[in-house]
Amino acid sequence: MPNNKSDKLTVRSNGGVFRDLVLRLKLIVRLMGDNRVNPFLKLLPIGSLIYLVFPFDLISVIPGVSALDDVAIVSLGAYMFIEFCPPDVVQEHMQQLTSNMDSVDSLEDVVDAETVEMDDDI
Repeated sequence: MPNNKSDKLTVRSNGGVFRDLVLRLKLIVRLMGDNRVNPFLKLLPIGSLIYLVFPFDLISVIPGVSALDDVAIVSLGAYMFIEFCPPDVVQEHMQQLTSNMDSVDSLEDVVDAETVEMDDDI
């Protein structure tokens, strides 16, 4: 069976899930304050947050799953908001947010070291 995977595919990790989450939240806040974004579009994240605090759940029959629909609606609202915003505005804010991160990420500190196994009998 031939290998169809590209050798040029690289995945770059910028610091993990929490860093990406904070970056996305900062992006949403900046886009909410930008006058170039349609005011009706700003209702998406607001509506998803209202759903989060509203006592009505889509799936309330199964106790553990009722929290999952809240997470899904908030995530979908955030995703749709960013996707529907003008791409040039999103790109501008992302460049401003990640400009200081790129300078830190570009510094790759490599320490050349050797390990020595120590005896516990000392």
